[in-house]
Amino acid sequence: MKQILEFLPLIIFFLVYKFFDIYVATGALIAATLIQLIVTYLLYKKIEKMLLVTFAMVAIFGTLTIVFHDDNFIKWKVTLIYMLFAGLLIGSQLMNRSVIKSMLGKEIEAPEKIWRNLTFYWAAFFAVCAAINIYIAYNFSLETWVNFKVFGLTILSIINLVGTIAYLYPHLPQEEKDKE
Repeated sequence: MKQILEFLPLIIFFLVYKFFDIYVATGALIAATLIQLIVTYLLYKKIEKMLLVTFAMVAIFGTLTIVFHDDNFIKWKVTLIYMLFAGLLIGSQLMNRSVIKSMLGKEIEAPEKIWRNLTFYWAAFFAVCAAINIYIAYNFSLETWVNFKVFGLTILSIINLVGTIAYLYPHLPQEEKDKE
């Protein structure tokens, strides 16, 4: 259920864009992300900070896109969110407080080196995605950018997640390995 909630605003954005335009789709994205926030709170009685940050960025850059009728704002939102995530990961690691370890460390015991490598790997992933997003946004059509945002970044994230699982696999608890 949680994974469906995470992708719902993106799916709504894509579908509305296909039937209308970027400005209507951006308004739908803002509304869908707000609904996602509310439903997440109602179901889980808490909201993760990343979801709050994402909503704030969607609301700010989406509103700017609609008000100024300029799709550059919504294009930049993706890059800024990814750069923010990369910066937070690097900053947390520099303070010896790996965000990734805090999220997964309860389930997986791994040496500090593994958490550090994973943190820098994800930070690099976000930075590369941010750069690719901006490159596509300014060198290709709006249609191509929307398709990349919805499908390209999603596929890259899934590939990255599979790589992360493979990297952490030796450190999974034995009962998790036995389920496979």
